[in-house]
Amino acid sequence: MGYVRELRKLVGNRPLILPGAVVIILNEQNEILLQHRSDGGWGLPGGIMELGESMEETGRREVQEETGLKVGELELMGIFSGEDYFLKVANGDELYSVTAVYATRDVTGDIVIDGVESLDVQYFPLAALPENLASGSRSYIEPYLSKLKDW
Repeated sequence: MGYVRELRKLVGNRPLILPGAVVIILNEQNEILLQHRSDGGWGLPGGIMELGESMEETGRREVQEETGLKVGELELMGIFSGEDYFLKVANGDELYSVTAVYATRDVTGDIVIDGVESLDVQYFPLAALPENLASGSRSYIEPYLSKLKDW
């Protein structure tokens, strides 16, 4: 996140518009992969775009950093932005996120929990998402639940 750190040196805590990507990963049992984030509850793997990256590259990089898995083919599910995606983080930084939500079943490798961004990573049934699922992740998943069940 070097790009954002550099921006923050210039603008302080003022609101920024930050693009990013998250990935809905489904296994053969139609369960969704979630990570228990060190900064809160459960959520989708993903994060903020770095300079020169495409949205797809952002999603793939973030999944690998946060779960150890490599992602292949991605399907764009939607883009989320606007007032509902305003965040003020613990250090006072403000941002409006513009998030591309992708879905895939095309993953390889073994789950590796880094202990920094991810405290745990596990699959959950679509009908039994954890109670402490981050509100942003919930809003990214819920519009697609019926489609994902048949996907």
